[in-house]
Amino acid sequence: MTAPTRRAIDLRAGGLLVFLCAIWGGTHVAGKLAAPDVPLVLQAGLRSAIAGLLLFAWARVRRIPLFRADGTLAAGLLAGALFAGEFLFLFSGLAHTAASRMVVFLYLAPVFTAVGVHLFVPGEQLRSGQWLGVALAFGGIAVAFGDGFLGARGTALGDTFGVVAALMWAATTVWIRASRLTHASAAKVLFYQLAVSAPVLLAASHLLGEPGTVRFTAVAITSLVYQGAIVAFASYLAWFWLLTRYRAANLAVFGFLTPLFGVVAGVTLLGEPVSPLFAASILLVAFGILLVNRRA
Repeated sequence: MTAPTRRAIDLRAGGLLVFLCAIWGGTHVAGKLAAPDVPLVLQAGLRSAIAGLLLFAWARVRRIPLFRADGTLAAGLLAGALFAGEFLFLFSGLAHTAASRMVVFLYLAPVFTAVGVHLFVPGEQLRSGQWLGVALAFGGIAVAFGDGFLGARGTALGDTFGVVAALMWAATTVWIRASRLTHASAAKVLFYQLAVSAPVLLAASHLLGEPGTVRFTAVAITSLVYQGAIVAFASYLAWFWLLTRYRAANLAVFGFLTPLFGVVAGVTLLGEPVSPLFAASILLVAFGILLVNRRA
């Protein structure tokens, strides 16, 4: 079966991607804020459960079939396992390293994605100028977090978890594009991941010895609603819709904007300091995105 042709990024997709990156930029801050009330891995499981229920209801209203046999079950279960692994390592790692360090390693994912689709997805090979764009965008992230990254105390376990999470995120994206899931609806692709990750992450929270108690404070409720309804349901559904229509490598490079938005959220909500090189990093990221999405 021939995969459908994907388009380059247009103005509509670019605007939606910037908005999604702004939403995702607040995820780490939301998790840290709720950590005293809800353990981190438990948060990951609860947000998948919340998003899964919302997606099921939305699909019923829109009459989108989620359980019809279409040959995607095996591919969907693997995508769900990769998705669960990504957030298991991400939320576990946040307990062992600073959010600013974690985000640097996690957003290696667009680089891994670009390499993956170049190797495994026909018709999405990057040109030399686009590879330069990927390098510049990642360089912008390194500049944005350079001071804290170089000066911070070593946190090898959390940092390693961040790299593993990035690899799993990239593997999920490449697998969706290279497998039969590329022909499935965005709702079904996301439902596979939420349906698998919710029980896996909830079980992992128990196995890791996290306290199962949850204090339903205003901060905890707001964080879970944000992570479950806005991030894991609405924004991820939009992301997988984009994956069905646009080139994966071009989409992935926009992910470099997310940690920049995360810095703004950290400054606003947590009072974290901003590096004086932040403005320069934004220019590098923006130029990198332009190079990756430049038409031949």
